[in-house]
Amino acid sequence: MVAFDTRDEALDRVATLGAQRTTSPKQVADRAETVLASLPSPAASFDVATGAAGVIEGSRVKRYVDLSTVGSQTAVRIHDLLAERTIVALDCPVSGGVRGAENGALALMFSGPRNEFDKVRSILETFGRPFYVGDIPGSAQTMKLANNILAANVLVATAEVLVMGAKAGLDPDVMLEVINAGSGGTSASRDKFPRAVLPRTFDYGFATGLMVKDVRLYLDEARALGVPVDVAETIGRLWDAAEADQGPDSDFTTVIKPFEKAAGVIVGRS
Repeated sequence: MVAFDTRDEALDRVATLGAQRTTSPKQVADRAETVLASLPSPAASFDVATGAAGVIEGSRVKRYVDLSTVGSQTAVRIHDLLAERTIVALDCPVSGGVRGAENGALALMFSGPRNEFDKVRSILETFGRPFYVGDIPGSAQTMKLANNILAANVLVATAEVLVMGAKAGLDPDVMLEVINAGSGGTSASRDKFPRAVLPRTFDYGFATGLMVKDVRLYLDEARALGVPVDVAETIGRLWDAAEADQGPDSDFTTVIKPFEKAAGVIVGRS
């Protein structure tokens, strides 16, 4: 295994596990037939795949698996440019957060030729459970954005509801117990709030800025398709407010803090 990262601490970590260091994406693609990348933005993904020192310039690479969330438009651009060099671009965004990655329990959404999926499936299964979405370039990105707008929705909705309950004098632990036993339970109420909000640790492991990026990508895609975005636009406004209030590097569970400030309450364990 060979690896590259712009952050020394990340490269040090994989090197201690036996990976050989390189100094660019091109060097990785000079030494490996299958290159996987996980990057924080569409711009970073595009540059790593197609830039002057990118995967596209590698001499050995045959396939590029992008685990990032970049939207279908960027994915298609990367696909078309790599195809000119006979490199197969495969979309494989993931869901499950840091905890899922550490436990090998991610959901992986894959789009590309079925035979290529079969070739890399055993690699993907080390990360979690891969789902074959289809062979249309970018379709796995569309699937990931659909997943993430729902995740963004339930997180802000749960924040707003718990703030309302706290203002009314309800115990947030009791609220979550009841919600999770009834029809209102979500991934936010079952996992994120008990683990990172009620203890006031705000350390779930996903940045507010990344959630804002994903919501904006969803809105771009939905508008391009000409479908309704009424709910998504409201979600986007609330996440923009959270980023402005807490900063892009804050944990996304801090989305509750603007609601708390507006209501004059704190949602936590006494």
